[in-house]
Amino acid sequence: MSETPPNTLQYRFDGPEDAPVLILGPSLGTTWHMWDRQVPELTKQWRVFRFDLPGHGGAPARPAGSVGELADRLLATLDALGVQRFGYAGCALGGAVGLELALRRPERLASLALVAASPRFGTADEFRQRGVVVRSNGLDPIARSAPDRWFTGGFAAAQPAITEWAVQMVRTTDPGCYIAACEALAGFDVRPELGRVGAPTLVLVGSDDRVTGPAEARTLVAGIPDARLAVVPGASHLVPVEQPAAVTDLVVRHFSTAWQQPFDTGQTALPAASVNPAPAAAPRFVPRAEIAPAAVPQAQPFGESDRYGTGLKVRREVLGDAHVDRVLAQADDFSGDFQELVTRYAWGEVWNRPGLDRRTRSCVTLTALVAGGHLEELAAHTRAALRNGLTPDEIKEVLLQAAVYCGVPAANSAFRVAQQVIREETTPAE
Repeated sequence: MSETPPNTLQYRFDGPEDAPVLILGPSLGTTWHMWDRQVPELTKQWRVFRFDLPGHGGAPARPAGSVGELADRLLATLDALGVQRFGYAGCALGGAVGLELALRRPERLASLALVAASPRFGTADEFRQRGVVVRSNGLDPIARSAPDRWFTGGFAAAQPAITEWAVQMVRTTDPGCYIAACEALAGFDVRPELGRVGAPTLVLVGSDDRVTGPAEARTLVAGIPDARLAVVPGASHLVPVEQPAAVTDLVVRHFSTAWQQPFDTGQTALPAASVNPAPAAAPRFVPRAEIAPAAVPQAQPFGESDRYGTGLKVRREVLGDAHVDRVLAQADDFSGDFQELVTRYAWGEVWNRPGLDRRTRSCVTLTALVAGGHLEELAAHTRAALRNGLTPDEIKEVLLQAAVYCGVPAANSAFRVAQQVIREETTPAE
């Protein structure tokens, strides 16, 4: 195990010191122990490097707000250890880190395995909503629902000890780091860039995964030039835990046969020859494997000018995709110019100025809307305030302040609107 300087990650090594390095990346809410069942077999050929996400598994609570920042911290950790070239297998958020590495530092990546991964995880709204729930209620609701997201019902019922382990793993995560990781996933979308992933890639998914299932896996396979798909029957999202033997066999075979020769970069690289080929005997587990064609969705252009594009990005981040999509869909020849003006100047300029952070801008906006009696806009901006990091108690204080300076009747109406929005936004999904 390691001591963790700033801007690096908590890590551990297992296996022979002279073997090629294989990195295992964890999912959101888990620790490196999610890979425990794979390590004994993997360390026969590789020096296995596992890391914890910030605030997970007792790691220092230094939030990272983007997948790119997590990749930078991992690279900084590897640089400090002298590890230049490696194989990488990551689950869910760990898989997103792997994609980031493949796109940004392809010369260092020998081979890649993406487990329960996606080029875009759900929608930004979904993950920011999860952050609102955690900020308002703590991690307990997320922890209690983790087994339903991670495991099939039969496995959860038959393995109560593992189910409880999963709950406690989430419950002991630092809430601020969990929220930051949700923000990282909300901002992650590499669909248009999949064609640049050059490493041989195994895309592995549980057949019953309802979080990032076979459809997302097929999108990865369709977009990555050298990718193969393995679907593991009887497994949900945390497939390395639920079907450890199947995952171990697939990972061993992939990294034994698809380890690329180093690029000529002048770096000291671990030679592919040091990887012992897997035995020719049939694997203990035969997955359903397929390569299915699928269209890779293209990113939508922001607009003709940088100001409009920046404004639309900020507007979506603050108000949410669903709200912005609804407003823009209602625009026509009469109102379209107004929506462009709002996007360009209100969001592309004022909301994007560095003089105030978004929390402060939300406080100012709520007060102004109360004063003007704009209750419909108040509902949207109460949701935005929660997304921007205000707690329900802080919103209450803003409305109390507004009652003094804007009038009790106006604040009375505002409290009714805000109360309903907060109830909707902070109630955990069942």
